[in-house]
Amino acid sequence: MTGGIIFAAPKSGSGKTLIVAGLLRLLRNRGSRAAAAKCGPDYIDPTFHTRASGRPCVNLDPWAMRPATLAAILSDLESSAELVLCEGVMGLFDGAGPGAASGSTAELARLTGWPVVLVVDAGGQGGSVAALIEGFARHDPRVPIAGVILNRVASPRHRALLGDAIAQYLPELPMLGAMPGTESLVLASRHLGLVPADEIADIDTLLGRAAARIEEACDIDRLAALATPARLMTAQGPSGLPPLGRHIAVARDAAFLFTYEATLAGWRRQGAALSFFSPLADEPPSLQADAIYLPGGYPELHAGRLAAASRFLAGLRDGSQTIYGECGGYMVLGEMLIDANGTTHRMAGLLPLKTSFAERCRHLGYRAVRLLGSGPLGDAGDGFRGHEFHYATIVEEKGEPLFAVGDTSGANLGRAGLRRGNVFGSFVHLIDRAD
Repeated sequence: MTGGIIFAAPKSGSGKTLIVAGLLRLLRNRGSRAAAAKCGPDYIDPTFHTRASGRPCVNLDPWAMRPATLAAILSDLESSAELVLCEGVMGLFDGAGPGAASGSTAELARLTGWPVVLVVDAGGQGGSVAALIEGFARHDPRVPIAGVILNRVASPRHRALLGDAIAQYLPELPMLGAMPGTESLVLASRHLGLVPADEIADIDTLLGRAAARIEEACDIDRLAALATPARLMTAQGPSGLPPLGRHIAVARDAAFLFTYEATLAGWRRQGAALSFFSPLADEPPSLQADAIYLPGGYPELHAGRLAAASRFLAGLRDGSQTIYGECGGYMVLGEMLIDANGTTHRMAGLLPLKTSFAERCRHLGYRAVRLLGSGPLGDAGDGFRGHEFHYATIVEEKGEPLFAVGDTSGANLGRAGLRRGNVFGSFVHLIDRAD
């Protein structure tokens, strides 16, 4: 029977990404059809799960997605896999607003009914680990915590101490595994989080080591037996974002890798054809496309190559296609991008925008936006939900704005983005329409 499991943690940095990726690789090696999901708006963790499982990892976002969109994604996941492993976001009860659980892993667990396995960083802890786990297990009876995996366990003696404490105070909660701490299972990071999987030269070796360690340290059969079919919501209306056109050319490479797979699936579901091209390989978008999508990514790390990609830039400047850019894609549609070393690179010049990484400033959080004018995304006043996460500074942004923007509390954040003719974009990664 197909079902899902959510892997959550008390806090970020507990090691759940590599544990989920290792489990996915192990199940793939065993011939199981396992699918991956990620709670929340993160783009980078899913690159590990995609690489480990051999199939796209999709995001499930209980704050930004409407019930119709979540239901469509859950149906696709469970109909195409024997088991769905979903990695949570941050701590189990960390939500989109102060003191709120909206958008949290816990909310996703309540909506889906999938059981939660708590991944606990046991480094530096002894019997106190039982008090920590008990607090999470008792905090919300609507969130079904079904087991525990301990991570960064120092020794067999340490494992025995931790296991005894859990058995004494939480006899009903199974300890499904105890992962030893090791420097050979550490993921590199940079300014937006982990380094994406495809940029790590020995990623398959790393995933293989993680799979082998998990096979030794965890009760895989007992873990898989916890899976429960999702409670699918019944909701009417189209799922996902409106398609930008009938045929959408999507930029995809190391500079443009932040694409939600659910967005692409939603466009296909609504009848759009998709093609892909690599700006870093100086490939132009398809001439058959009537729309071009430049997603986010790391253009700041490849600005010189993008500035020299004459065929790619000429394809954007053709003028006959709708062009939409998000975050990194938005910066490339601008006039210039200044990299972290202070070097200026000329970009497409289709929007009156100049951005810089020489003086970085972090912009992070969910966004509720409304269109200020009509276009491919909809009519003026139509609402969307999305997420913003970047370190770029806007040096100059002038012209007609695209969105009116608010945060999760409803606070007015002003206007954002630009539109000029059939070219538009902003720093907001759109996730779904708003009700």
